[in-house]
Amino acid sequence: QLPDQQKMSESPLSWFRGVYLPPALHPLNKTLAKGDKWKDIDSTQEKRRSFLQDFCKKYNSRKKLQTHLVHLVSRIYVEDRHKVLYCEVPKAGCSNWKRVLMVLNGLATSAHNISHDDVHYGKHLRKLDSYDLKEIYTRLNLYTKFIFVRDPMERLVSAFRDKFEHPNIYYHPVFGKAIIKKYRHNADEEALKTGSGVKFKEFIQYLLDSHRPVGMDIHWEQITKLCYPCLINYDFIGKFETLEEDANYFLQLVGAPADLKFPKFKDRHSSDERTSAEVVRQYLKELSKEERQLTYNFYYLDYLMFNYTTP
Repeated sequence: QLPDQQKMSESPLSWFRGVYLPPALHPLNKTLAKGDKWKDIDSTQEKRRSFLQDFCKKYNSRKKLQTHLVHLVSRIYVEDRHKVLYCEVPKAGCSNWKRVLMVLNGLATSAHNISHDDVHYGKHLRKLDSYDLKEIYTRLNLYTKFIFVRDPMERLVSAFRDKFEHPNIYYHPVFGKAIIKKYRHNADEEALKTGSGVKFKEFIQYLLDSHRPVGMDIHWEQITKLCYPCLINYDFIGKFETLEEDANYFLQLVGAPADLKFPKFKDRHSSDERTSAEVVRQYLKELSKEERQLTYNFYYLDYLMFNYTTP
């Protein structure tokens, strides 16, 4: 690996292949987080940061990812006013985080009156890959980079429930039809025509198939492939399991307006029971022991990197 100084002075234009991203992990600026109430959350945060850093040193020290810098940052949203970069992990509070970024950016006065469609299809927020290489490099070096993650099985089941157990004009015809056609024997005409009613076991067969009939999707892609946590040094690692306290501590750290709190509401299907460990257990019962093991293997790195307990 290159010495830190050399990496820093390299021209961003040379960062096409074999990318090494900004060197050291910045210490978090904690001057704006007032009071003792954040002490425990801060201590947890430091443990997560050092755990991930140690993991990456151990497992990633000699690996170069052969990819373009722009691809690495394609899931990262930019908020220039407070100098933050947010890597979006679907099913880990991302809709509400995007609402908060819109408020921070002065695009809305409150996170509570922004619709789901406005959040996801309104194109109000810029992504880091829309900047030129020099601007990408500058922001990666100077801005506070954060990510929120979730237990991989919970995230997977949550995505399945959201996309396949409710009417959906995209996931049923695109993914549902292909999954039913390939994995359901004697599928009836209606199911083949609409793609509705995909079973969890069929969805897992698709997920584990090296010759998938339709590609991957961000809602169940591994976090390691969405956000590259060993190549991009995230300054703050929040968890869905402690979403509210982590999020509100982060807002303090970056100097958000005092009245801005992370929203508590469930974005869609608000009457549904949230996907909990117990809900996940019920879904995993539909799988064979081998399928459960292979699904865990699929998310193995996500489990290791973010210190989640093996199910």
